[in-house]
Amino acid sequence: MRKLVFLSALILYCGHTLNAQLTKDEVLLEMDKKSEAYGAIAQNIWEFAEIGYLEEMSSSLLQKTLSDEGFTIKKGVAGIPTAFVAEYGSGAPIIAILGEYDALPGLSQKAVPEKSSAGQEAGHGCGHHLFGTASAAAAIAVKNWMTAGNTKGTIRFYGCPAEEGGSGKVYMVRDGLFNDVDIALHWHPGAENEANAGAALANKSAKFRFYGISAHAAGAPEKGRSALDGVEAMNMMVNMMREHIPEEARIHYVITQGGKAPNVVPDFAEVYYYARHDQRNVVLEIFDRIAKAAEGAALGTGTTMDYELIGGTHELLPNLTLQKLMYDNLLKVGGVNYTQEEMVFADKIAKTMGSEKAALEIAENIQPYNTVGETSGSTDVGDVSFAVPTAGMGAATWVPGTPAHSWQAVAAGGTSIGKKGMMVAAKTLTLTAIDLFTSQDLVAKSKVEFLERRGSEFVYIPLLGDRPPALDYRK
Repeated sequence: MRKLVFLSALILYCGHTLNAQLTKDEVLLEMDKKSEAYGAIAQNIWEFAEIGYLEEMSSSLLQKTLSDEGFTIKKGVAGIPTAFVAEYGSGAPIIAILGEYDALPGLSQKAVPEKSSAGQEAGHGCGHHLFGTASAAAAIAVKNWMTAGNTKGTIRFYGCPAEEGGSGKVYMVRDGLFNDVDIALHWHPGAENEANAGAALANKSAKFRFYGISAHAAGAPEKGRSALDGVEAMNMMVNMMREHIPEEARIHYVITQGGKAPNVVPDFAEVYYYARHDQRNVVLEIFDRIAKAAEGAALGTGTTMDYELIGGTHELLPNLTLQKLMYDNLLKVGGVNYTQEEMVFADKIAKTMGSEKAALEIAENIQPYNTVGETSGSTDVGDVSFAVPTAGMGAATWVPGTPAHSWQAVAAGGTSIGKKGMMVAAKTLTLTAIDLFTSQDLVAKSKVEFLERRGSEFVYIPLLGDRPPALDYRK
């Protein structure tokens, strides 16, 4: 009799573990058990430090991580070798989680609190090694939750390369890879924990190339026509134009090539431009004026000019239904607590930015919810947000006060500080996706808001036109 009771209990226990839905707390505990493994993945990608469209090792590592967990992988999507989609499950709803993994050129840095190059070309100054890993961790956690409860639906991870100027997601949107998605979730590394209604600037970028005539700069200057003169004349005209554009607009440029020797009149020069504003129609107007300045510069310097459109992104379309949901889940997860060793590191980083001590309470707490986000940078998530209801958040992966695209961000991203913030994001994305799988009303409500904000007459036109992916833009 005792054996029979024991056997019955064992069957009930096994049935519970195999078929009962996991609670949110149980899901979070399981993620904690894997945090060290995910930290190792992020560290590998941090060390790879691969720039846009060249993220071969980073993309392959994330693909393998997801494939090992039972995801089906579609490689090389949208004509981009390092882009992929990993999918688990079937049917609706289809919840997408976006992941990035490209580094920034010129930001090589060791994981130390003083500026020290790691001897590489690039570094993860925007924390995309954490971004891609946390998003993959969330997709896997959601998959495990779905499997345990036999939940119907599809979880997808979108491997998105070249966010830093390459507009990788734009090509994925343009190719219809989000057409059947119900909701898209994303996050970004930062210096605080927040889930506000984010804003982002629309952006259009191009490389302007000037062609002149080489000559000896002293012996026969009259025979030369300087391509660098063309670049400098263009830059001067664009800088004068700044007074006559909306003050919220941003224009940046860097001279990528300007000649090799002072005594040789350069026959080729190139300048790389960004134009930004929170309305894409204004960006288009400003970009057209920049192009006219380039034409005038070529005419005035006796050179010729052409330009290659490199990237273009929409502004971010908010969805308050999804943002409030994500904020509530971020509150449940909580912020980042530093160890004594991490505090010492943080204080040293803070001193390099003009503060005596790091404001660690910012990392520990969650910023108040705000329905109007501050606009600063640009992201190709903007195009996704015009294709499907989208929500995002930020996690404190850097020492509070750290600006993005800095050596300080690279340094913290290579330590346990970055990995702790990464897991805050992974958990928040996971809980938000679980809520969406279990509430058709939330999905429906977010779609209604999405259509109202986007407008019934909206037609998607990518700002980068019909050009193929700019796979060599970092070369």
